[in-house]
Amino acid sequence: MKKLLAGTALALTAMTGSAFADAHATTTACLITKTDTNPFFVKMREGATAKAEELGVELKTFAGKFDGDHETQVQAIETCILDGAKGILITASDTSSITGAVQQARDAGLLVIALDTPLTPADAADATFATDNYLAGLLIGQWARAQMGDEAENAKIAMLNIQVSQPTVGVLRNQGFLDGFGIELGDPNRWGDEEDPRIVGQDVTQGSEEGGRTAMENILAADPMVNVVYTINEPAAAGAYEALRAIGRENDVLIVSVDGGCPGVQNVEDGVIGATSQQYPLLMASLGVEAIKTWAEEGTKPEPTPGKAFFDTGVGLVTDQPVDGIESISVAEGKELCWG
Repeated sequence: MKKLLAGTALALTAMTGSAFADAHATTTACLITKTDTNPFFVKMREGATAKAEELGVELKTFAGKFDGDHETQVQAIETCILDGAKGILITASDTSSITGAVQQARDAGLLVIALDTPLTPADAADATFATDNYLAGLLIGQWARAQMGDEAENAKIAMLNIQVSQPTVGVLRNQGFLDGFGIELGDPNRWGDEEDPRIVGQDVTQGSEEGGRTAMENILAADPMVNVVYTINEPAAAGAYEALRAIGRENDVLIVSVDGGCPGVQNVEDGVIGATSQQYPLLMASLGVEAIKTWAEEGTKPEPTPGKAFFDTGVGLVTDQPVDGIESISVAEGKELCWG
């Protein structure tokens, strides 16, 4: 972060009070996503854009060049501060390194809301609007364990994560899945320190189909008898399936995932994915724009869901193979709610 922003932040902070008083001034909000190609973030941008048009908010959008592009996100925050934005919605690529830039924005009087991915620490942002990512992982873990029955004790599990930097969203889903499957966790704030021999490999995918295929190939090289695959998202799941199909094992490996995009839900119907936990990115973004509008006009910050440290935008387990005791919705219902 450039030193000149310190002076800018102080100047903007001094203006904050008058900004609240002028309800007629145009409110500017920024949306900063990890990429602009992943359907999840495309839908998030659509939701933010529609709500901004409805409320008369000027929305500026930014995205990393690739998943993990931290520097571009920092530059976007700098731009939003200098442009006099009232608030920022961000899905951070590096949840800990971004906090310095986020603090600059907050010091300048901007409301900063983390979408989908909590910052590290979570209170580095003013609020978080997100899926309960631990619950999303827990549901697919419980479902996979139930599907395997007694054979769950002999599982060979491949864990296809997002990045080596272990952003919070990846840790929460990973640890939730393992907990749901009945794996004893190590440090719940990181993945990879578990000692259960059923975990035969962990690799990263960058959340892409190509990354999922490569990661699956790497783990299969170490143990070709993998029979359960956890994936960070549905593009990674599609890549994992292709790697399994290349060795003729696509029909005897259970794949689970998180996202709930329309292609992913279709893959559940087609048998590529056994179950997926569906998120609602349009809702996250639209609520975020509303919150920035309220902050600009009233100076009021959003409140978390009672009993949680964030505003929970919901999650639904999508499968056509329901399990007693695990709440789920059908593929048909998932298609009604999907995105992308």
